Amino acid sequence: MNARFKSLLAAIALIVIASVSYARAHDMDNMDSGTDSGATGAMGQMGAHMKMSDHMTMTESRPMTPADTQRGEQIIAAMRAKLSKYEDYKVAIADGYLPYMESVPQDVYHFANRTATQAEYMGDIDLAHPGSLLYEKKTFGGYRLVGAMYDAPAGDTPEQLDALIPLSLSHWHAHTNICLPNGVTEADVMNGNVAARMRPDISSSVDPDRGRARGAGDSVRMRVGYLADPRFGFTGTISNQAGCEAAGGSFHKQIFGWMIHVYPFASEDLKVAFSLEAP
Repeated sequence: MNARFKSLLAAIALIVIASVSYARAHDMDNMDSGTDSGATGAMGQMGAHMKMSDHMTMTESRPMTPADTQRGEQIIAAMRAKLSKYEDYKVAIADGYLPYMESVPQDVYHFANRTATQAEYMGDIDLAHPGSLLYEKKTFGGYRLVGAMYDAPAGDTPEQLDALIPLSLSHWHAHTNICLPNGVTEADVMNGNVAARMRPDISSSVDPDRGRARGAGDSVRMRVGYLADPRFGFTGTISNQAGCEAAGGSFHKQIFGWMIHVYPFASEDLKVAFSLEAP
């Protein structure tokens, strides 16, 4: 498998693993780090909600121009025309868009296409063939198409990203300042080994959510993989090289390339179609 495509899938997997671990640990409402909303934690980095943080770098906004508005409308029109066939997710699968970690509960599911992703990491974006399609799972089975994710090389400048999709419309984002613990590899993520290593959190007999000792009827929260230690990962408390090295981890100033989510079916309003929040 191409190394760049492995990187994309690894990125998706690591973020998915983060979201699942935190969801199980705090009922998908609160993060162990003390934040009061999943929107600022791991689920947010999956694409339902995204915001600037030490672990997420975003391109700066630029003033909107008439030319940008025209380009935005053209982009949305082209995506609707070319991607509407993928409203049937089985057509997407037939065209090589494969769901990643489908059994893991997510707000937004990435269906990644190897060929399209490889092209994007070479700087070639085709609106008709995004690297990933974004789906929400329907209550009674199947998926609903909500958008697409495009990628760009990690070394692209703001001017190069602007040429692909205007920076005045939305923000390209990159995962930055990531500390991975010793022993966690991309191969682990690719093979699902990180998610498989689940264990109860029995470090304390006190339930921190209730402020009392755990009773026999209390559920035991589960941790997944390296998130048993909240210092590590895409939402970890460590976000600098010195702290990472002190913890015995490996520090990554930026992992993977630039990414952008677009929701062409959400609204005629460009602010909604290029929003940082999934519809």
